Amino acid sequence: MESHKEKILVVDDEASIRRILETRLSMIGYDVVTAADGEEALDTFRKADPDLVVLDVMMPKLDGYGVCQELRKESDVPIIMLTALGDVADRITGLELGADDYVVKPFSPKELEARIRSVLRLSLIHI
Repeated sequence: MESHKEKILVVDDEASIRRILETRLSMIGYDVVTAADGEEALDTFRKADPDLVVLDVMMPKLDGYGVCQELRKESDVPIIMLTALGDVADRITGLELGADDYVVKPFSPKELEARIRSVLRLSLIHI
C-alpha cells in the first residue's frame, strides 16, 4: 500500500469518532492530530499545519462553520465537513463557507477515506 505522509486534523466533540478516525487514518499512513472543539481546532491547526481538516459542525465554543470561516481567512487547506446536519441547506452553507466536501453522519469510514484521498489529490493539482 502507498505510504502517505500527509497530516490530517480531525475535529469532533465526540471522543469515539476522534478515536476511530485517528486509528483508521493512522493505520493507512496518515499523521493524525485531533481537537475536541472549535477553539482547540484553530489552536491545533496553527501549531500542526495539517494538509487537510476533517471538521464536525455542531461543537461547543465555536461551531464548525465558524472554524471553517476562520481557516479560510488564513489558509486554503482542504476541509471536509463531517456532520449530522444533512439537509441540503446545511450542505450548501458548509460548501459556501469554503468546505471542499461534506460527509453526513452516520458515515462509512471507507467512504471518508476515499474522499480524503480525492480531496488531497485535487489540492496537489492546484499547488
